[in-house]
Amino acid sequence: MAEDQHADDRGEEQAPTIGFRDRDDAAIREESLGERVLGSLLDRAHLIPPRLVGPLVAQELTAIGCRKVSIHLQDYDQHTLQPLRGTLLHAEVLPIDGTATGRAFATEEPVETEDDGGTRLHLPMLDGSDRVGVLSFTLDRVNEHDRRLAQRLAGLVADLVVTKNEYTDTFAQIRTTQPMSLAAQLQWQTLPPLSMKTPELDLAGILEPAYEVGGDCFDYAYDHHTLHLAVFDAMGHGLEAATMSTVVTAAYRHGRRAGVELAQLCAEMDRVVATTYPGRFATAHVGQLDTRDGVLTYVNAGHPSALLVRHGTVVDELTGPTTRPLGLGDREPRVEKVQLEPGDRVLFFTDGVVEERLDGGEQFGEHRLRELIEQSASDGLRAPETIRRLSHALVDARRGRTSDDASLLLVEWKQPPHDDELSPDIPEARPTSDRS
Repeated sequence: MAEDQHADDRGEEQAPTIGFRDRDDAAIREESLGERVLGSLLDRAHLIPPRLVGPLVAQELTAIGCRKVSIHLQDYDQHTLQPLRGTLLHAEVLPIDGTATGRAFATEEPVETEDDGGTRLHLPMLDGSDRVGVLSFTLDRVNEHDRRLAQRLAGLVADLVVTKNEYTDTFAQIRTTQPMSLAAQLQWQTLPPLSMKTPELDLAGILEPAYEVGGDCFDYAYDHHTLHLAVFDAMGHGLEAATMSTVVTAAYRHGRRAGVELAQLCAEMDRVVATTYPGRFATAHVGQLDTRDGVLTYVNAGHPSALLVRHGTVVDELTGPTTRPLGLGDREPRVEKVQLEPGDRVLFFTDGVVEERLDGGEQFGEHRLRELIEQSASDGLRAPETIRRLSHALVDARRGRTSDDASLLLVEWKQPPHDDELSPDIPEARPTSDRS
């Protein structure tokens, strides 16, 4: 592990030294350890500047006997975990693959390792269901109370990062490991969270190349019992394609939020592209999944057919008459339906995934894609990790070639909802709000 990064060595600001340590001993004894730590973080964090979130967490954990506190955030291409730096923070860049910290991130489960005569805890930081990063620290001894408190702390730190991220560039800069194009910057600002999970759904998407993506984009929303989803690929490359993709996404959200039927929504998007970008077009896959019965309704406007994965095997394509790409004047979109079974997954993807040329000149092809999907599915991982590994396997298989954008969106229908099990005052689970 790398050496600790201290303010005295680097000239960094320290988190204000206020909190439960300044209170009298009698008051401290009246509260549990967990209440004191969580309460102190909540009391102090709402006014602390983003740059001091890490030092504040490290200060509070160090005060109760934790050692080597570290907070890692995933980088944009999801290869490494980038550390927050500052007072009392243990900082080291770590790969996601092959490390205990990375395993906690990938599996979304706590990982424990032996460390310097104690136990090191690696806790996934989840904002709802979206993966933010990992909180790690070492304790001399660990009991079940420590484990419960540690997981709650990790959730609180995730919430702090997500909340502060709305008005700072600090965390985006930490996650950025190479120069990002202006087009990619625009696309990342348009994206919803990369993953979403509810009892009945598991969803994840990814864009490649993360730092240069232009025209590819995806979007989704879960309203009541309907999952709305879309994948777009705007004509061209770079900033021009990115701006078109942004307009297409805005038109999609506008119609979706107005409650427009799927066919009419696609026709309206076609009109927007035709009038705004005459002579240009964007391909799209737009769908609605009814989570009560597993019926997926969709329109394919020029995209490759989505793949249906059942029990880890690609069993079918979402075929049927296709609609012309958006902007080419198709006023009667072809609406298709497919019945899913609990546990089925559907993979939507853009043509950049399968049309890349290999050394011999042949295309990467859908056959290779199917093989990689089944390899990834065999590990039984959640959609976000499945899609991360699949994306990286695609890049490796193409030897790093990315002459076109490649985007993937994986949706799993797990089971029908059981709203009768919820009391009336408990809201339905909804997508998280950060852009990881």
